[in-house]
Amino acid sequence: MKKTVISLAVAAMVPAFASAQESEIIDFYGKANVDFQSADEGDGATTDIKSNASRLGVKGELPLDGIGGTGGLKGIYKMEYQVDIDGEAEDTFEQRNIYAGLEGGFGQVIGGKFDTPLKVAQKKVDLFNDLEGDIKSIITKSDNRESNNLQYTTPSFGGFKVSAAYISHRDEVIGIDEFDREITRENGTSVSLAYDNNGVYLAYAYDQDVEANDWDVQRMVAQYSIGPVQVGALFEEQEKADGSTQDGWMTSIAYKINQWTAKAQYGQSDIVVTDGETYSLGLDYKLSSAAKVFAFYTDETAADDYERNYVGIGTEFKF
Repeated sequence: MKKTVISLAVAAMVPAFASAQESEIIDFYGKANVDFQSADEGDGATTDIKSNASRLGVKGELPLDGIGGTGGLKGIYKMEYQVDIDGEAEDTFEQRNIYAGLEGGFGQVIGGKFDTPLKVAQKKVDLFNDLEGDIKSIITKSDNRESNNLQYTTPSFGGFKVSAAYISHRDEVIGIDEFDREITRENGTSVSLAYDNNGVYLAYAYDQDVEANDWDVQRMVAQYSIGPVQVGALFEEQEKADGSTQDGWMTSIAYKINQWTAKAQYGQSDIVVTDGETYSLGLDYKLSSAAKVFAFYTDETAADDYERNYVGIGTEFKF
């Protein structure tokens, strides 16, 4: 009901929405996630307000009458922007996942800028996503959101689904060789195979030339939910152009008791920093289906006296 009211308000303000057909589904949505935290990154503790990937977006689908018929082909779109609530960024809005495409019995085809299949393959195994304990901090460099991205995703076959993306780097110049010739980026590919059924989630994903030329990345993910308990694990291996490899792994567990959810996460990796190690503890309290308060603690260490820790308390509202 609330989303319907918001969608109608947007339709009243935006002529394009106001002219939408009755069968078209338009969903205006957002998330405000803000915390007050103390951060010690080696120079003493500082306190500030952090906006954790707060966002606004609109998504929808339009049945293409006369082409797909009932339950047939439809146009789909999504336009999502990150919103800087704490006022630290130069721009208030930053592009996130934006795409348009087609969906039907054949599957889904979309084009634009959006998360790669390898990134999506992590599902919700990262319990501290968008916070300081996010796996992008220590575990991986390959949670990428790429422009000029064309992706096909199959329908689900007994819980199995395949996604494949082709990423055009449009001859991006990345350097000059010894003969003063331009070195350009190669086009990249990202694929994933996932199984999601009855509380069991398993995925394998592979990137080629997405992070950099001649870089290959493999990721394996497992997650299992039973009753109030959710456990998950992720392993990743990165091979660079010179043949060297680095790997990382992490594991997580969450336990729900009524409105409370206790969370813990631990991982080690050489991908972002040498001998990286991270652990996080968290506690969420659900105020409603769309609101919660949370607290967390994250500790990160690595070689060369790298040490950081964070503690924070915040709120999250979804609409």
